[in-house]
Amino acid sequence: MSGISARRVVLAGRPSGWPTLDDFRLERFTLPPVPAGGLVLRTRYLSLDPYMRMRMDEHSAYAGSVGLGEPMHGQAVAEVLRSEHPGYAEGDTVLAPTGWASHAVSDGTGLRKLDPSPAPVTTSLGVLGMPGFTAYSGLMVIGVPKPGETVVVASASGPVGSVVGQLAKIAGCRAVGIAGGPDKCRYAREELGFDAVVDHRAPDFAEQLAAACPDGVDVYFENVGGPVWQAVLPLFNKFARVPLCGLIAQYNEAGDRLADGDLAETMRVVLTKNMTLRGFFNTEFAEDHYAEFLRVVSGGVVDGRIKYREDVTVGLERAPEAFLRMLRGQNFGKVLVKVGD
Repeated sequence: MSGISARRVVLAGRPSGWPTLDDFRLERFTLPPVPAGGLVLRTRYLSLDPYMRMRMDEHSAYAGSVGLGEPMHGQAVAEVLRSEHPGYAEGDTVLAPTGWASHAVSDGTGLRKLDPSPAPVTTSLGVLGMPGFTAYSGLMVIGVPKPGETVVVASASGPVGSVVGQLAKIAGCRAVGIAGGPDKCRYAREELGFDAVVDHRAPDFAEQLAAACPDGVDVYFENVGGPVWQAVLPLFNKFARVPLCGLIAQYNEAGDRLADGDLAETMRVVLTKNMTLRGFFNTEFAEDHYAEFLRVVSGGVVDGRIKYREDVTVGLERAPEAFLRMLRGQNFGKVLVKVGD
């Protein structure tokens, strides 16, 4: 089965600032030979995530850069078409690092067999996958929310922020979300159960956020940065905790990404409020907390306490378009590309 014609999206250029469609190229390639004990995979759903923007840069601190002409990296739900591996059989559904490609050859490294019975397999890329575990590990391990505290999270309707807010409610906290536009704000408040949601596009956003947090902010789950961070900064209580998993507002800025004045004010507040500001990648917590995450969050998904939403684009050729929409906040839910049935 090796030698079949497949498709992939490669990095055609390195963006300076915001990426464009010209930075990607769809091409055909021939699947390489299958290694002894290996597998042939067909991608069904591809995950698109904000961290991928950092890997487009020539010098990326996030798990290395994608080389020019190389396929974009990414996790996918895939079907096993052929297997010489003892742990996998033809027809199995797996979580696999296929990248932005229709097919892949694997030696079994990095694969995980998926059970489609508890929840749709797409959840392994969202609420029960990397985004969900990012939310769980950042909030529960670093944020350590206590009943009665106020937890604030930006991108509240997204795959990470939505889980943060719902876990905060389960922990007995006041959950305040920040989202872009009335539809996303309404969804976070009415469907996800946030106590308050503020639109960051509102001209009086900072004032609305302060009114939504009358007792200050104890935990702020940071995944945006930029003006949102500046609005949260004056509201922190003593001993506030800030799990920092991303700065999507700054990924596409060329040159200096933080003004000296912003940094000085941030450091002043961190010092005077005795705060904990902790950057993290979810992988550092996997060994000790992943099984607990699956138990808690999958249980919440099954019984309806934890809700999720997916934004699905059909066709590998439309992956770059969907990716750019996500970076501009035009998605609504976890961004997936349906590559094949």
